[in-house]
Amino acid sequence: MEKILFLDDSPSLLQLYDEEFTEDGFEVILAENGKEAFMKLEKESPQLVVMDVHIPIIDGCEMLIALLSKDPYVPVIVNTATPMYGEKSMPLGVEAYVVKSSDLTELKQKIREVFENRRSPRR
Repeated sequence: MEKILFLDDSPSLLQLYDEEFTEDGFEVILAENGKEAFMKLEKESPQLVVMDVHIPIIDGCEMLIALLSKDPYVPVIVNTATPMYGEKSMPLGVEAYVVKSSDLTELKQKIREVFENRRSPRR
């Protein structure tokens, strides 16, 4: 079962992620701030991180740089309500960015793409 760490400061959105992605067969790990996310990264070893950039304790951009420095092989999807931040994060090495919405169709599609690309042999 693939593990996904969701990092967002909205408890209601984290609850939605937990319900939707658990139902889709993923193991869901939740974090409300950067410090909590780093602890769960160490303990849980997720195969994917989905994160907002507006998070408390550790700024999302700082978090992204630290995360990718610590483990450049963990794919990251930036899920933010501010498209400008998503576009700026692409050169940092994120797999994708999705504009945050309660309609999870696009996010689910990007997550499937990331896992499919990771399973496909590189040519």
